[in-house]
Amino acid sequence: MLKISNGPISGTMFKYVFKETMFAFFVSFLFFFFIFFVNQLLLMAQDILSKKVPFDQVALLVLYSIPSIIAMSTPFATLLGTLITIGRFTSDNEILVMLASGLSYKNIFAPTLCVGIFVTLLSFMTNDVLLPMGTIQFTKLYRKILTSTPALEIEPNAVKKFKDTVVITGNVNGQRIDDMMILDRTSEGERRVIFAKSAEFIDAGKEGVRLDMENAFLQSSKEIEKRDYDYARIGLLSYRIHTDELIQQSTTISAREMSSRDVYISIKEKEKTAVKELRERNNRTLRAALDLENVLRKGPASYGWRNRDNLLANFKREAQISRFIKNDRNLLIFRLEFYKKFSIPFGSFAFIFLAVPLGLLAKKSGQAVGFILGILISVIYWSFLLGGQNVGMKLGAPPFWCMWLPNILALVIGLIMCIDRIRK
Repeated sequence: MLKISNGPISGTMFKYVFKETMFAFFVSFLFFFFIFFVNQLLLMAQDILSKKVPFDQVALLVLYSIPSIIAMSTPFATLLGTLITIGRFTSDNEILVMLASGLSYKNIFAPTLCVGIFVTLLSFMTNDVLLPMGTIQFTKLYRKILTSTPALEIEPNAVKKFKDTVVITGNVNGQRIDDMMILDRTSEGERRVIFAKSAEFIDAGKEGVRLDMENAFLQSSKEIEKRDYDYARIGLLSYRIHTDELIQQSTTISAREMSSRDVYISIKEKEKTAVKELRERNNRTLRAALDLENVLRKGPASYGWRNRDNLLANFKREAQISRFIKNDRNLLIFRLEFYKKFSIPFGSFAFIFLAVPLGLLAKKSGQAVGFILGILISVIYWSFLLGGQNVGMKLGAPPFWCMWLPNILALVIGLIMCIDRIRK
């Protein structure tokens, strides 16, 4: 029986395995970098190139997105590179020769773990420093493009939220938009709903965009008194969306544009604000509940019996707002991004424990088997990562488990396989 603690670590073997693993990592990195890079180009083609944006600006956008491509490529490249390297060693009987020479599995694990640690640190620096810088520059340039080409924000069958305006579009044919609806709020605080079977999109340059809506229906209502409303039918209604509103949704700094330290500080500040707001809102909910209970206990003879429906509606509204504050979506996004900044780089380290025992199982065609297994595991890992993020966003699942579950699974399965392999 061979044990990992038996046998020395050969300096020559360490350098050899380390060099081969790093070379395979570099080749695998170029492979995944190319895949993510092409994917980014396709997104650019869909959102920007089709709007005839100048090529130099598109090139800069691609350049600013490179840090995110590097951050996503490194974990998968570590997995694939290690699988290919160890698989080749096994199929070429180099592992067998090493063991027959009195060397232990430490000569395989030690250099590959060093590769994993090195790549993890490199990935973390990219994810924590270069990625926020690239995202900030990407956002600035995108705002500039958006100012000169506001048509970027008009898409078919989409819902777009601007400052105080929500635009819902149907099919888009050139400048023509079918089944358009606009929800907005006037400067006097009135809420408006505007609907038209068709509208024409007109680029107004620096002033923003204009929507010429045919046979439009408009309804406006007061904020406080819902039953006080007006409506009208208009043959042609011109609706303007100013440039400031078009780019307003990009003016705030997102968690992606921050370092892990800044995100952590923002989370703590948001938690304090949320606790304070939730305490105040719970007090208001309690007062609303007590007012409603007082009226219901006194019965129809009480003075406020006729107002019980309004009291009930007020209680439901306060309770709903309390739930909304408790499940703050913005705070959830920051928490997900915070754990994501650590989980993705750590994937390189976790994959080492999974890749080494899998590579040792290869009998023939180790490189081909390693490549196939690497692609398969990468797809599964990516699916878990995206699925966890969606579950966290939509269902409010714990952000830590949403972002770290793929790494934990890879690490646990890898450790079990490593222990089993060492015992045999």
